[in-house]
Amino acid sequence: MTTRVHAFGDDALGDLDSVGVAAAVASGEISAREAVEAAIARASIVNPSLNAIQRTDFERALIASDTPSTGLLAGVPTFVKDNTDVAGLPSDQGSLAVKARPATSHAPFTEQLLSVGLTVLGKSTMPEFGFNASTEYATLPPTRNPWHTGYSAGASSGGAAALVASGVVPIAHANDGGGSIRIPAAACGLVGLKPTRGRVVAAAEAAKLPVDIVSNGVVTRTVRDTATFLAATQAYRPAIGLPRLGLVEGSSDRRLRIGLILDSVTGVPTDEDTRKAVLAVSDLLTSLGHDVVEVELPVDRRFMEDFKHYWGMLAFSTQHFGRKVMSPDFDRTLTDPLTRGLARRFVRQAWRTPTAIRGLKRSEQRYRAAFEDVDLILSPTLGYATPELGHLSPAVDFPVMFDRLVQYAAFTPLNNASGGPAISLPLGRSSADMPVGVHFSADHGDEQTLLEIAYELEAAQPFARIQD
Repeated sequence: MTTRVHAFGDDALGDLDSVGVAAAVASGEISAREAVEAAIARASIVNPSLNAIQRTDFERALIASDTPSTGLLAGVPTFVKDNTDVAGLPSDQGSLAVKARPATSHAPFTEQLLSVGLTVLGKSTMPEFGFNASTEYATLPPTRNPWHTGYSAGASSGGAAALVASGVVPIAHANDGGGSIRIPAAACGLVGLKPTRGRVVAAAEAAKLPVDIVSNGVVTRTVRDTATFLAATQAYRPAIGLPRLGLVEGSSDRRLRIGLILDSVTGVPTDEDTRKAVLAVSDLLTSLGHDVVEVELPVDRRFMEDFKHYWGMLAFSTQHFGRKVMSPDFDRTLTDPLTRGLARRFVRQAWRTPTAIRGLKRSEQRYRAAFEDVDLILSPTLGYATPELGHLSPAVDFPVMFDRLVQYAAFTPLNNASGGPAISLPLGRSSADMPVGVHFSADHGDEQTLLEIAYELEAAQPFARIQD
């Protein structure tokens, strides 16, 4: 098996990012149809190896590309994650238990995504209901990492990340309920920004959650793509109650005070590859004139216990009320061992639910207080470097697999519970020559500072390219 897989070549997409493709379409250098045709051809090259596409919608994409669109990224091909409705396509939620019917309308965020000018080519893969941090299945082939097909692509937006990293499309929809934008971005060497809660249109399920932990966004190969997408969403619907965010186009002259955290709330030390990557970025920031100081975690181990309980509550709700919340044809006997294990874990501790919800709600205040003395917080994105496939498979015995999962995804959930923004940047490499993500968090509404530091670091240490 070939270990590195990509489709970059001399076609309409070339090495261009989303902004570059949109500019080429706008100038007439290429047509939107040629961009879509190139993406379709690239998908046919890499998807047999990566298994990153859940469902194609190529014919409709070609037809749509012949109608001029508007927006900052007009004419750029993309994929939507398989838990977000696109009219005419089912949302299978990554599960054999869901017998989804074609959606009759777009999800609210899909409308916002399309307002940017993107052309949807289909649905990207995800693990069952987004509960896992690796896009793997109990009985189906996994989604593979294009940097090395023996490794995890992360999750739950693993298919999106694999498609962007391998060059099929320059940008893809992702969403994040516990790290699901940032985790696959870290695994696949991409930029992944989770916006502040309320910055973009809420996920369809948000109104039903006692704590809204889900945020929509994208994964990209460049900071300017992420910045441009986020600015375009604000043109569609400015966020209420948050600072205005326009197009961030570069770094700032402002020197920052940045807090450094190396180990997570689990008490398990970060692995050596990840620690080295974060410390190297800390040194780079210092050389650029920023003040980096070690800070305490804003929460303790009770936070992770509360989040784990909430995780289980979501699995229990899906397992037992799937016909109502997922599909009338939902078959609970077909859910995977992770979903069932999480649901059983919740039942054993159901009495903790009110306390866990209160704890997660209180995390916003504790999170925001952490930025009274610093502008940003630097940390690992993940507790250890991207694992080989099988390590986080739902087929692994649940207690073993869940412990591995909690240690892996230990840093990202705080931003989901608190609602704070965060970004993962591909600034490190593991001893296995795999990407390692480095994580920055900011106070609510301060995506601008996150993007400015991302631009500065991208210029100082250009991100590795899979095609080199």
